[in-house]
Amino acid sequence: MFPALRQGTASLDVGGERLGGDELPAAVGGVARQVAGASRVAVTAYPSLGTVVAVAGILAAGAAAVPVDPSSPPGERAHVLRDSDADLVLDGIDLGVRGDLPPDPPADDRPALVLYTSGSTGPPKGAVLPRRAIAANLDALAALWEWGPADVLAHALPFFHVHGLVFGGLGPLRLGSPLVHTGPFFRPVPQATLYFGVPTGWASLADEQLRELSRARLLVSGAGAIPRRLFDRIEALAGQRVLNRYAMTETLVITSPGVHDPRDPGSVGRPVHGMDLRLTDLDRDDEGDFGQVEVRGPHLFLGYLSGDRSFTSDGWFRTGDVGRWDEAGRLRLIGRADLDLIKTGGHRVGAGEVEDALLCHPGVAEAAVTGVPDDRLGQRVCAWAVPSVLPSAVPSAQLTVAELHAHLAERLAPYKRPLELRLVDRLPRNHLGKVQKKRLADPGRN
Repeated sequence: MFPALRQGTASLDVGGERLGGDELPAAVGGVARQVAGASRVAVTAYPSLGTVVAVAGILAAGAAAVPVDPSSPPGERAHVLRDSDADLVLDGIDLGVRGDLPPDPPADDRPALVLYTSGSTGPPKGAVLPRRAIAANLDALAALWEWGPADVLAHALPFFHVHGLVFGGLGPLRLGSPLVHTGPFFRPVPQATLYFGVPTGWASLADEQLRELSRARLLVSGAGAIPRRLFDRIEALAGQRVLNRYAMTETLVITSPGVHDPRDPGSVGRPVHGMDLRLTDLDRDDEGDFGQVEVRGPHLFLGYLSGDRSFTSDGWFRTGDVGRWDEAGRLRLIGRADLDLIKTGGHRVGAGEVEDALLCHPGVAEAAVTGVPDDRLGQRVCAWAVPSVLPSAVPSAQLTVAELHAHLAERLAPYKRPLELRLVDRLPRNHLGKVQKKRLADPGRN
């Protein structure tokens, strides 16, 4: 699974702590010896070099790693450890322990990772990713992005999520691309040629930092749509367009533009090699047909530990997302079927379109839109906006709800306009910066 690790050509630098050459495979071998015979091993996934070494060692030993968010509350951590039935728990490792790498397990359907992901109801569910899914997806990305040993990858993503762990941690060990993890804060790295980030990370960079990114050849974004205004700002200062790809815990990367393909904030490209994608339950709006995204292929997980596979009778995984094909054959995502496709008064409204319209106003820094139950309309469109300058800071520059309603009236059909629009100090987000719309729509969850 890790050719570059076995060849001694991989290197990891996490928060200034570095291993490379023969020392890295020896450290991974030390972990593999420690966990030999285990079936599942939980790892407290700190933003540390030890986390990546630990996960690689577990996989090298033929076991499955269960990354645990170090900030998880005690109840959630207990659920993960109990549900995964982990044989061991690694809470930090000694990087000085050395050992030989065991024979590489074949790239088959044996579990490699159990990653916990929150659903719409109940506690987080453990998604079981096999070795063949990780290998197939990383190889597909290497071809699409021309990603290999000549690249230096930089990111600040957490190691308990597929973006940071699989693409940003195991990818360098497979492909030989040195990793520089910048710790808790996303920042430019002088030698980096490739960056992985999320919209909140890109937005956190100052103008001068974005100019420094012009030295890189590729900026890859995920974990949510990138707003048009941010996309344009990065292009203006870094001199290149962000590549926006579409992924899930259960599927890894589903679609992505190639490195030479056109890029825009509304498109997530075409299916990666080996991934089949279809749109079902088709409907139509002002822009044409759209439907629910279903996928199949060697990149997919085996199912949830709970037994819920979320597969159709003919073997397709239901993502819960809604999308449409554009005229160039690229996928455009509308959002989650349960949160971002709002059925109001016989019409269907995509939350993303309303959010984009709000973000076109210079006084709006962030926006979120969803539907809430309504006795008359079925659902009504509701919006939350964070002012660029908080009203309390500059009274003379206060953003008003009336001003935003007037702004939207010039851009959206009447049925698409929010019936409720609130100004808030911040939006609730998860560890990757995704807005937690369920908490907005249900104040009792805040």
